[in-house]
Amino acid sequence: MADSRSDAAKGLGVRRFGRINWLGMYTLAHREIMRFMAVWQQTIFAPLMTAGLFITVFSVALGRGDQQIMGVPYLAFIGPGILMMTVIQNAFANTSSSIISAKMQGNIIDTLMPPLSATELLAGYLAGAVVRAGLVAVVISIGMALVIGQSIAHPLWVLAFVLLGALLMGGLGILAAIMAQKFDQMAAINNFIIAPLSFLSGTFYSVEALPEPFRTLSHWNPIFYLIDGARYGFAGVSDAPPVRGLLVCTFCAGVVLFIVWRWLKSGYRMKA
Repeated sequence: MADSRSDAAKGLGVRRFGRINWLGMYTLAHREIMRFMAVWQQTIFAPLMTAGLFITVFSVALGRGDQQIMGVPYLAFIGPGILMMTVIQNAFANTSSSIISAKMQGNIIDTLMPPLSATELLAGYLAGAVVRAGLVAVVISIGMALVIGQSIAHPLWVLAFVLLGALLMGGLGILAAIMAQKFDQMAAINNFIIAPLSFLSGTFYSVEALPEPFRTLSHWNPIFYLIDGARYGFAGVSDAPPVRGLLVCTFCAGVVLFIVWRWLKSGYRMKA
């Protein structure tokens, strides 16, 4: 009996490769990635169609295609904002849909039973959100380059804000899914909180054109800094200093992920 326990402990040690369960974390991340890749037409290329429709409506239907904002063509101004808005919506959808579906179907226990710590669970879920957001960003970037000739002025800034956006919204997706007890509640969070914050973050306009107090309120919206940072990365113009945006987004992402980690560690509302 003692030998069998010793063998099991050795096996667990080998499987965990030290203090981190790399195999379990990789398995969860692989599941999250394959979950959206199985329907890549909807999760990767459908956002490209949505972004194209936004650009068409604002450039053709509203007759603003030949105008300039902040010294750049209107299409070059809204393109990065549409890209970032699509990225954060997909990152939020990836984690939130995975957890709420598992809770409603009653198979969330399959994720909670394996020897995965809160950090490993968080990393596995976020991996899916980051990969999906990155693929969406690449596809839309290629589309903008081919259709409107959108170039990238500062690639590292684009990478930083896309990554921060995926982490922040992926974390918020986990929080929302933990709080929600049914699909209707999840839809309400998305429709009444996430979507308004995304659309009212300077995606289609410069917040400097807003009257007070809406201009000041916009600067309290962390999604504004994600949109503004992406615009700086692509077009080289921004409403706020990009360093400030980077600090705000990093702080917000850190706070959200810490709360998620605490909730995953305690198992708060995960089995409900």
